[in-house]
Amino acid sequence: MTKKKIGRSAQLRATKFRAKKVGLPPGALIYVGEQKIERPVISFFDYDPGKLEARQDVSLDACLELKSSSTVSWINLDGIHDIALLEKFGQGFELHPLALEDILNTQHRPKLEEFEGYSLIIMKMLEFDEAREEITAEQVSMVLTPHCVLTFQERPGDVFDGLRERLQRSNGRIRQRGTDYLVYGLIDSIVDSYFHVLEKLGDRLALLEERLITEPDQDCQHRIHHFKRELLNLRKLVWPLREVISQLYSGDAQLVEETTAIYLRDLYDHVIQVLDTVELYRDTVSGLLDLYLSSISYRMNEVMQVLTIMASLFIPLTFIAGIYGMNFENMPELKLSWGYPAVWGVMLACVAGMLIYFKRKKWF
Repeated sequence: MTKKKIGRSAQLRATKFRAKKVGLPPGALIYVGEQKIERPVISFFDYDPGKLEARQDVSLDACLELKSSSTVSWINLDGIHDIALLEKFGQGFELHPLALEDILNTQHRPKLEEFEGYSLIIMKMLEFDEAREEITAEQVSMVLTPHCVLTFQERPGDVFDGLRERLQRSNGRIRQRGTDYLVYGLIDSIVDSYFHVLEKLGDRLALLEERLITEPDQDCQHRIHHFKRELLNLRKLVWPLREVISQLYSGDAQLVEETTAIYLRDLYDHVIQVLDTVELYRDTVSGLLDLYLSSISYRMNEVMQVLTIMASLFIPLTFIAGIYGMNFENMPELKLSWGYPAVWGVMLACVAGMLIYFKRKKWF
């Protein structure tokens, strides 16, 4: 599926979502997105400085038992298309219907919403598809509560493996902190993955620049416009994240402690670096477009130069041939025995003289 088709599909899903919402009360649950897996899978990490319990493919009831514990729990759901399961999540963890509605709508931009007793954070997890040279986005929703962090993903597979490894170490900082630091770790993992996406994108731009210098063609032009669209979409996905992190460390989030706000301020700088790199790549793509146009213009000039030289060589030859092609009876050279080779000699001399002149002028 091409990028244009993907964009049309997203717009169509958003339009269908709005159409289905007509006449329904606020908070009505409708899933907007593609079904990534057949069966949703729940997993959790429950830990404190002294112990860690990690379980995969568990029931919701097992997760609800963690609400009343004094430990920190990270509960993750892969696959959010099961509306009935999301409703049970909302009932079990006392989530507002509007929060569940935002989780089910995968077309949201990154944002932070405050509810009574918890915070909802929506972000985009990005991945670079090397085969299609496209940036794919998956929505990740986080619910920050005093003792639990709930994460909702569209499909299995994420960028949190490094965080899970850190949780395995009992002497790690994350095991000593609360749920706000766990949310920081999740957001930090997502932002770090942006740099990997930008690195791969930068490699593609470097290869494209080399190709533009050696053999520019129409495919290069298509790829330039393709990367221009990808960078524009990437900027739209990352730009709102500045405001989200700013709200988290500035005190708008009720559950974020000052000790964690320091790390979030540093994370804000990382987001700024990502945006600066995106702007740099956008300038690079604009430069590649100028390079493509210059290369095409240079090649066109070379072709025109060759054609002009050839036309210039034939102008005197055409003149001479035109004179001796006239059908007058009294043309002295027509009856001379050496007239034909003499005309050839004059023609060759004209060609040789013009080539020497062009060479001295460095026209070729």
